[in-house]
Amino acid sequence: MSELNSKQRSFLRSMCNTLPTILYIGKDGITENTCQEAWNALEARELIKCAVQKGCPLTAREACEELCAKVYAEPVQCIGNRFSVYRRCREKEGKIQLP
Repeated sequence: MSELNSKQRSFLRSMCNTLPTILYIGKDGITENTCQEAWNALEARELIKCAVQKGCPLTAREACEELCAKVYAEPVQCIGNRFSVYRRCREKEGKIQLP
């Protein structure tokens, strides 16, 4: 996947404001099940918001980088214990049209 430019990243960040957090990373860190959940959510939504819980051994930034590498996604933003990732759907026309 190609890198997002700053205009695209800004557009996606604005969309993240209203998104609910749908993926939580707990004390076991990023497991196979976490990756599968993220993969399925990205196929359905393209943009997801995740959170790192208190017992997690990873910081939000580390979790974001690791998850993005495993599910072939792009990081959008990381604020506090939450982060958002994007991956274009495999269909010809994705749900989110980037500028």
